[in-house]
Amino acid sequence: MTWVSPTTGAPVTPSYRPAPAPPPPPPPSSSGTLRWLVGGGVALVLVLVVVLVLALTGVFRGDRSSLFGPFAGGDPEPSKPPLAQLCPPASDDPPPPGGEQPAPVEGPRIDDRDSGISYLRLGDPWLLWDRGAWSQGTLGVDFQTGYYFVTETYSQGDYLASVLSGKVPATVGDSLTLNLPCAGRQVAEDVRRAYYPQPNVKEQTRDEQVVVGGRPAWVSTFHLTFSANGLEARGEQVAVVLVDVGRPDAAVLYISIPDTHKQLDPEIDKVIASIQHA
Repeated sequence: MTWVSPTTGAPVTPSYRPAPAPPPPPPPSSSGTLRWLVGGGVALVLVLVVVLVLALTGVFRGDRSSLFGPFAGGDPEPSKPPLAQLCPPASDDPPPPGGEQPAPVEGPRIDDRDSGISYLRLGDPWLLWDRGAWSQGTLGVDFQTGYYFVTETYSQGDYLASVLSGKVPATVGDSLTLNLPCAGRQVAEDVRRAYYPQPNVKEQTRDEQVVVGGRPAWVSTFHLTFSANGLEARGEQVAVVLVDVGRPDAAVLYISIPDTHKQLDPEIDKVIASIQHA
């Protein structure tokens, strides 16, 4: 640095001397390098051992049977269909079926292998179902087979009498345990809410477990009273039969007869009695 004298203004050289430079650092110890190499080698060996153990236990293959794989997690729980969420397996034994087994009903039949049931095919004025899959409501009931006829046409479209079969996801995964009373009532309520004018008044006429075609089933029959603009029918007789066919999906038979065709109401019991396991 430069210093200026306060009297002459001339620069002078400072009277001190710079401190001597510090001595150079000692050369690195060969023993420290050796320790670093040994420590790094041990760490590398440990990493290799861990990788080998994980590979042998199947973690990198996603092997769920291994102690750690994948990443010590168990099998994910299958997602539950809506009906299984509403109706978990019952802890108690189901009630015994009511009534006696009906005599077999003779006549032409609808064979719905996809749902797992067959049933009586009624004659004129009924027509084979040709309107594709019919799926409403919140439970995923899917009707694709059966017969129907148009009872009237109004502002919302055709109004139908129908005998339709389908299926509904009812259990979790491959489980075949079905809470029949709960599931039967839930499906009947889903039909009432999804397929009819709201609000409506329900009068229950039958609500019981039975055996149809050698399989346990839940039968719900009821009359609905309702009103819709332009619709002549003011009510309808309804039957919903849920059948445990030994699959994750339960079979469903849905029968509807509008009050404009009350003369056909006796056919409901006849069709229910005709159900067989397909």
